[in-house]
Amino acid sequence: MTLADKLLQDFKELPEEKKRQVIDFVEFLRAKQQQELEQMMDTVIAENKEAFLELAK
Repeated sequence: MTLADKLLQDFKELPEEKKRQVIDFVEFLRAKQQQELEQMMDTVIAENKEAFLELAK
């Protein structure tokens, strides 16, 4: 059984309110991941600003 299969099986057995909490948590994790990616990109851009400006010429 894959992780996705296990998750789906367990999810189906939860009451509706618990399902909503699971969905909220997944959305929180996705938003956190997106924020971390954006912060990493901002760091890369800041650390390489001069190189980017030189390439843009």
